[in-house]
Amino acid sequence: VLAVWPLTAHYFGIISWVGPLATLLAVPVLPAIVVTGVLASVFGLVLIPLGQAIGWLVWLFLSYLLVVVKASALVPQAATGIASLEASLIVLYYAVLALALWANSQRQKLVGLVLKAVDFMARLPVKWVVPILVIIATLVWLAAATMPDDRLQVSFLDVGQGDAILIQKGTQQILVDGGPSPQAIGLELGNKMPFWDKTIDLVVMTHPQADHLTGLVEVLKRYKVRQVLSLDLEYESPLYDEWLSLIDTRDIKCTPAQAGQRIYFGSEVTIEVLNPQTPPLTDMNDNSVVLRLTMGQVSFLLAADITQAAELELIADRANLDSTVLKVAHHGSRTSTSPEFLAVVNPCLAVISVGQDNAFGHPSDKVIGRLELKPGLENVYRTDKNGRIEFITDGEKLWLRLAK
Repeated sequence: VLAVWPLTAHYFGIISWVGPLATLLAVPVLPAIVVTGVLASVFGLVLIPLGQAIGWLVWLFLSYLLVVVKASALVPQAATGIASLEASLIVLYYAVLALALWANSQRQKLVGLVLKAVDFMARLPVKWVVPILVIIATLVWLAAATMPDDRLQVSFLDVGQGDAILIQKGTQQILVDGGPSPQAIGLELGNKMPFWDKTIDLVVMTHPQADHLTGLVEVLKRYKVRQVLSLDLEYESPLYDEWLSLIDTRDIKCTPAQAGQRIYFGSEVTIEVLNPQTPPLTDMNDNSVVLRLTMGQVSFLLAADITQAAELELIADRANLDSTVLKVAHHGSRTSTSPEFLAVVNPCLAVISVGQDNAFGHPSDKVIGRLELKPGLENVYRTDKNGRIEFITDGEKLWLRLAK
């Protein structure tokens, strides 16, 4: 690191002051990462479960490396940006470095003492014990940090122009929609679920359009899904056919969604199905599965892609819409989130799941204008600007965590 410092500054315009320390801390796990990574690849070709088990070990070592990198980046003035570094300064740096090395080589007595000290230290078991204990302690801390608690967590995942909502309590997980990208949903679930947990208790498919379904097809392939709640309407698309085929071949219990159903998520959380109505409405979006999630005094209304027509139907049917947090319908489309609907829901916070610079112009300026009145723009969060949006509640208090 010391040898390439000036070259890094010259070509990349940055000097990292914590680089030597970060490298020193990272070195102990690099052999482990290489060895376990190779073993995971080799054994994974022969026996996938064994490869996955070794892969978990790789994950632990890589997590330690990420902690070192992120912690180093948090050090005040960890790096300094520079416009350029003159060639004369580079020459001067290497001249001083060469001079220091030459002077050191001439100090035979000092070198002898240093070598004796190093030899003495090398004979002590501490040299090996301390780094190993530090690494083990870090890995145990990382594993403990990923253990779920008993609070309810509702995460609006950053999957681009689509919906994906992960609901977690304890070791149970419910996934509502999967967004438009298999890669995005895989990355988001990897960030939110413990690395050893590949089970999702319930997957809800609100409607079979690609911006909600594409990621769910990948989820069925990669995770053990215990049960599916989905819209039961005729719909023709190769993606939907693949979805139905996977449910059938994996023998997953599938329940058609209908208004009036209740799902009990543990002893404290209730999920009400408010939509689709009977008989079904004309527009596919208006038949989307709408859920209201409640824990104690805190509630979430997940409005899927319904339009004003379905919103007014829900109001007319006196559905229980009043909620603390509103997932704005249809990514903020102008055809949804009517003033009447907002008045009945009366949200304190709102979330818009939307892709950055999307081709549809979502969210609509009209919808933003309505949200400005209630709940206020300071209480509106968007995945295109805030990344993953996480709510955590114990039924009385509500905490918010933003990815950016």
